[in-house]
Amino acid sequence: MADNELTDEQKLLLEDMSGIDKAAVLMLSLNEEDAAAIFRHLEPKQVQKLGMAMASLSDFSNEKVTAVHRLFINDIQKYSNIGIGSEDFVRKALVAALGEDKAGNLVEQIIMGSGARGLDSLKWMDARQVATIIQNEHPQIQTIVLSYLEPEQSAEILSQFPEPVRLDLIMRIANLEEVQPVALQELNEIMEKQFAGSASAQAAKMGGLKAAASIMNYLDTNIEGQLMDAIRETDEEMSQQIQDLMFVFENLIDIDDRGIQTLLREVSGDLLIKALKGADENLKEKIFNNMSKRASQTLQEDLQNMGPLRISDVEAAQKEILTIARRLADSGEIVLGVGGGDNFV
Repeated sequence: MADNELTDEQKLLLEDMSGIDKAAVLMLSLNEEDAAAIFRHLEPKQVQKLGMAMASLSDFSNEKVTAVHRLFINDIQKYSNIGIGSEDFVRKALVAALGEDKAGNLVEQIIMGSGARGLDSLKWMDARQVATIIQNEHPQIQTIVLSYLEPEQSAEILSQFPEPVRLDLIMRIANLEEVQPVALQELNEIMEKQFAGSASAQAAKMGGLKAAASIMNYLDTNIEGQLMDAIRETDEEMSQQIQDLMFVFENLIDIDDRGIQTLLREVSGDLLIKALKGADENLKEKIFNNMSKRASQTLQEDLQNMGPLRISDVEAAQKEILTIARRLADSGEIVLGVGGGDNFV
């Protein structure tokens, strides 16, 4: 066996560890200066999630830490011959880390020497601050900002606007396909900062139905429902397209069994009971089948004995589980299925 090859015992130790836990172990293995240098290259949400994971780690054996280190060494050796420093390496590494869609524009910015510093600064701000900054700007500028930021943050920002404005912006996002350099320059002036280097002459792809659906996924249930109704009244075809792209609670049935088991390890029993109170019977059955026999029987008994719940409480619980599912999907631990479904139970 090669020096860096994982033993069966180490593979077993790593089985129950999430990707974020492994990253936390690696970060805690570094000195403060090196850990801080890595944090500077992460997105705000990544810093928050990783920091929380590091703070909550406890009772990790030396064997488990060693297993994480060996897995890391094995992983980085896969990229040892790509050609560090080359454009090809940068492109492949970013695509592997961020996915094709997110990496595309970033690759061009890095290779061509441009960087949206003004926009990036918004990622570190509170949603209310960003809403205040852009509230008096042209709707097209607001659309670009919301399309650029992460869906979860954009949803929080969108929630700060009045209902008619939300409708206008989400429909603009859905119809947006690319942003011309002139629009980026206008946004540049609003932020009162300049991009590093000159702006690319190529149009930047952002927005679209998928972006609108992603933002809708993170909205509060009541706001989401009002907004979807308003979109349907204005453009029924668009509302259906957005709804088809949204990942709702009933879509959890499309996750494979291993993914469901991973998700259940992250969800508390009380939260699960509330969420399943109004769930489809087929989804309930899938949940039960991916639990131990004893846990499944207990959950079913608790559901039967539970009194009536307000729909808003059920929906809030389902939203919270969906947020956990998206976090696990972002870290590559589960794969979310995509399909339509009703937004209410």
